[in-house]
Amino acid sequence: MRTTLLRSLLPLAMVFTMISCSTDESTQPSGTDTAIVETYDYNPAELKLMTLINDYRESVGLTRLEKINYISYKSSEHNTYMMENNVVNHDYFQQRSQDLINLLGAERVGENIAYNYGSPEGALHAWLNSPDHKANIEGDYTNFGVSIATDPDTGKTYYTNMFIKK
Repeated sequence: MRTTLLRSLLPLAMVFTMISCSTDESTQPSGTDTAIVETYDYNPAELKLMTLINDYRESVGLTRLEKINYISYKSSEHNTYMMENNVVNHDYFQQRSQDLINLLGAERVGENIAYNYGSPEGALHAWLNSPDHKANIEGDYTNFGVSIATDPDTGKTYYTNMFIKK
């Protein structure tokens, strides 16, 4: 009898486990947007960082990157995610990347993030001292976008810089 009871409760336990372990979609960014955001209100620090990156690329014989507002918008979404979740990471990069591939026709996507630097110069300096981040800045890309956001609760600044090759 005990075995029969356990066998009948096992499917219920499995269903309960699957439901309780499901991810709340509101805590996770959507995979792919359906429309391209064409406008982005750049703050002075973002414009400065874009200029610094392009000036650096030019100084080492590379072409300047063209900004695409939609890439800055996606970068901004990631900064918001990091602030809301109190993390500094590349979570959901594959979704952001796929979105840029689908909507902008990107062949390749790269991303740099930084946290709590006091200026665009500081973030760029840190990236250039990191081989992987420097490789993105010097990479074979054609376009980029930048977002710099300060968490109003903590005062900490988040940087996301995405690159694409079209």
